[in-house]
Amino acid sequence: MDDVTVAGEAARAAAAVLLELRGGKMTGGALGDAGDAAAQEAILAVLSEERPDDAVFSEEAVDDRRRLTADRVWIVDPLDGTREYGDGRHDWAVHVALWAGGELAAAAVALPALGEILLTDPAVPVPPAVPAARPRIAVSRTRPPAEADAVAAALDGDLVPLGSAGYKTVAVARGEVDAYVHAGGMYQWDSAAPVAVARAAGLTTCRLDGTPLVYNDPDPWLPDLVVCRPELAEPILAAVRSSS
Repeated sequence: MDDVTVAGEAARAAAAVLLELRGGKMTGGALGDAGDAAAQEAILAVLSEERPDDAVFSEEAVDDRRRLTADRVWIVDPLDGTREYGDGRHDWAVHVALWAGGELAAAAVALPALGEILLTDPAVPVPPAVPAARPRIAVSRTRPPAEADAVAAALDGDLVPLGSAGYKTVAVARGEVDAYVHAGGMYQWDSAAPVAVARAAGLTTCRLDGTPLVYNDPDPWLPDLVVCRPELAEPILAAVRSSS
């Protein structure tokens, strides 16, 4: 299997166990904890079989610093949006990305509640923009940043609260929203796979200051990001600069 196929198989395996668990009696935090563990095991089973020599950098494992000298590193979030998963919502995801040669090289994002797997190849076909429509900007359901308010005001747009970071990122590729603006921090595994999918689809992905997003960095923290249709990139970054 090529790397994209491996990523897809790993994400699909995690999606299957997560949906099976969700059909049982557990709910809320207990379901989320069980899902995190089961999805991690499912992904590692595929990667161990298909890419046993590669490093794995996962939310659900101790950070193996050997990744910093490895040529190939899988950046994994077995269950992005644990709260949404436990609460019975649809806006959660499974992330499996390969970092190789200093870049995100292949990825899959599963949206199990919707029955979808989004890959870097073939790239997601982004629906065309609706002429004269107000831009829709995805934000956190619980912590919408002030920067997003500034962007919405500058673009005469609407804020759309959604669940996990991964879901919000691929919501741009799916045409559900036109941009995702985040401040306040996240971890690299929260966005690696969905950012790779977004990039492959031709979307703009960067920091709030316009600089590139960096993955497999020694510090797993990623302070902020923007994912948007290319034509919105400069207006969004200009609005962020003006609000600083």
